[in-house]
Amino acid sequence: MMLKVLVIVLGFCLKSLTGVHPLTPKELYVKEGEMVVLQCPHFTECNHTGDAKMIWTNYTNQEMALTNMSSVEQMSVLVHERSLVIFSASVNHQGNYSCSLRNSSSQSWFRLTVYTTQTREIRKRSSYSQICYAQEACTMQCPGENIPIPDITFNSIVWHKEGESLPKKSVYFSVVEQKDHGVYICTRSYLHHGQLYNTSYIMELHVRPKDNEKTAVITSPRDGDVFNVDLGSTVVIDCKAVMYSEFDGVFWLSETVFVETNNSLPVYYNSTQEENGDGIKTTVSLVFRKVSEDDLSKNYTCKLESNSQNPIFVNISLAQNARPSYISLAVSVVCFVLVMTVTVIIYVKFKIPVTLFLRDTVGCHRSTSDGKRYDAFLMYYESDTDAGLNDHDRKSLESILEEVYGYNLCLFDRNVIPGEAVAEAVLDCIEQSRTVVLVPSFPDASPGSGLLNAIHAALVERQTCLVFIKTDTTEVSTSGSLPEVLQVLTEVRHCVTWKGTSSMTPSSTFFKQLRYYLRAPEHATKKSLLPQTIQDVTSE
Repeated sequence: MMLKVLVIVLGFCLKSLTGVHPLTPKELYVKEGEMVVLQCPHFTECNHTGDAKMIWTNYTNQEMALTNMSSVEQMSVLVHERSLVIFSASVNHQGNYSCSLRNSSSQSWFRLTVYTTQTREIRKRSSYSQICYAQEACTMQCPGENIPIPDITFNSIVWHKEGESLPKKSVYFSVVEQKDHGVYICTRSYLHHGQLYNTSYIMELHVRPKDNEKTAVITSPRDGDVFNVDLGSTVVIDCKAVMYSEFDGVFWLSETVFVETNNSLPVYYNSTQEENGDGIKTTVSLVFRKVSEDDLSKNYTCKLESNSQNPIFVNISLAQNARPSYISLAVSVVCFVLVMTVTVIIYVKFKIPVTLFLRDTVGCHRSTSDGKRYDAFLMYYESDTDAGLNDHDRKSLESILEEVYGYNLCLFDRNVIPGEAVAEAVLDCIEQSRTVVLVPSFPDASPGSGLLNAIHAALVERQTCLVFIKTDTTEVSTSGSLPEVLQVLTEVRHCVTWKGTSSMTPSSTFFKQLRYYLRAPEHATKKSLLPQTIQDVTSE
């Protein structure tokens, strides 16, 4: 054991010297019962020592120098010059070996592994690989070489493929296919003193696709393409190709005549090239200075010529653009105007019924609550003329809105206690209502138009939704017959006309228009009296 340590230490020390072989052992794998040959390399000292004797040493179970031929032969080992032959390897032969010249510092190392069952790791370390290309001929080569020792002669080579039982003397593929890939075992046999000895090698065959030879192509235009042009216009048609040889060429033909490169001619061509790793990209442009009738009647051909393949032809032609039809354009414009006009008329005429239908039947309206207490505040004001709604008209208006359509109304004489600070109470009603409906009345004890003057600024500031009800008499009266504040409100707010008896039915035009301007009613809440003043609120 001490000798092994000294040999290793000595080897590392000698590694840096000239002529000293590195101590990294050469890995050898052999199947139990087969022959293996350890071949010592040439040392530089051989040139100076002449017939210096080679010393083989094994470091197996029992370290010994393999120089005594009689003992060597008993172990089925033969030493001849630089070769060490183990005829039938066993576990006892497994270990490290070294070879060196006597009285020399040069030394070479081997590590021999003897296996009985081939594992994946052993196959990975000991196998050889060979690459063949599909659809080509290929011959597999068995590793190893003839052994330069007298009385040991090469006998034969036998091949086996994993999964197949029939042996082969050689492996030759006239045409390799993908199914031929796999693991092959080649066994070399040698004859020594009438006895055959075998050495096996693992070969992995990889079949790769054949590299296809690249061919030149025309990428655009496509054969049979038609280009629409205008007479008298300048037209450029590009023929693009990819080539792989400087001897390839692309040019244009007009019928069967070559198009020239002279740019003073009515029709000519020019070309550009760009060379990169993907080939030679060529663009040949056919130029028409001014397209004529004669140009439209001809066929043009982009031709690619190559020494390594057949020529490629791409034929194109020209066609005149169709002239625009102004009659069809005029008809289209007229139809569009008619459709838009009819659409506007239908919208104006039927927007109210359609909106009410969607609201009442389909339920298309805003369903989120805005925190308001009332749907509408009917604010009656005393008309200066007899054009207002009388008591019967007002009762009909309130009854239909509440009982037929379910609106929750805020009424001055019902929800506001008469007294002082009326303006504040009215503003409170307006604040808690979604819409304010101004209704003229005559005669009436409600606040007159003077109250509107007082709250007009507040209505404008709060952007209150207002609906103004007018009567037939109001429409025919002059503008000066209305107070100034009412004139302003009627100009900027929605107006609905009350037409007496004809407006008293729920299905009348008056109620349709009024409901159109009002939001859909929410669930009615319990009616209560509003306090007259802020002090009343705090006292409650």
